[in-house]
Amino acid sequence: MKSYFVTGTDTGVGKTVITAAIAASLRKRGIDVGVMKPIASGVAQRTGFKSPDVKLLCESAEVNDMEDMINPIFLPLPASPYDVSKILNLKIDMKVISEKFEQLRKIHQMLLVEGIGGIMTPITKDFFVTDLIKLMNLETIVVTRSTLGTINHTVMTIEMCKKYQIHLKGLVVNYFDEKGGPAERNAPATLHEITRLPILGIIPFVKDYQKPEVMTNIIEKNMDLNSLIS
Repeated sequence: MKSYFVTGTDTGVGKTVITAAIAASLRKRGIDVGVMKPIASGVAQRTGFKSPDVKLLCESAEVNDMEDMINPIFLPLPASPYDVSKILNLKIDMKVISEKFEQLRKIHQMLLVEGIGGIMTPITKDFFVTDLIKLMNLETIVVTRSTLGTINHTVMTIEMCKKYQIHLKGLVVNYFDEKGGPAERNAPATLHEITRLPILGIIPFVKDYQKPEVMTNIIEKNMDLNSLIS
């Protein structure tokens, strides 16, 4: 069964919520789905998982894997990995990421790996999220928005994926508002026409997006999950 890397057109596009909801939905179908966020950054939570993103992924996928397997690198500043490494004089160990990735892939039927930031977020000076995807050799799902500007951001993301020869599974259009302006309503169709990629799902904006059960129902109704397991 295939594993996937989930990236986005930029930060805050909803990668974590979409990844978590996909994992929960596939779990309901009886698939043993593992999750991984190789690098997370931000202010550490006082209890439990350091990263709230990792917490949501684990709860949604119902996994008991160790935190340092799911999130081998946590950086305690809300910035790109490269910036944090410079500010705090840290070294990002790509070897440990590779080791944990291989371990997780062996113990689960499917693995969903969520990236950090956008496709060209720097991990080191010369190593970007694109390089991480290439290292893992995973088919990639791109999460994008339906708001004004999404065509530009999405096309640039797709072009960089092509440059790095990353195989793309398709797009998930998040935060869709059917009552929005012309740019929002037409975004999914236009993105499909221009990128020639499948639209795997059109996910409406919901207020309770942090509740796994809510997002799972939304994903099941608005995303082609069969395409991920066929």
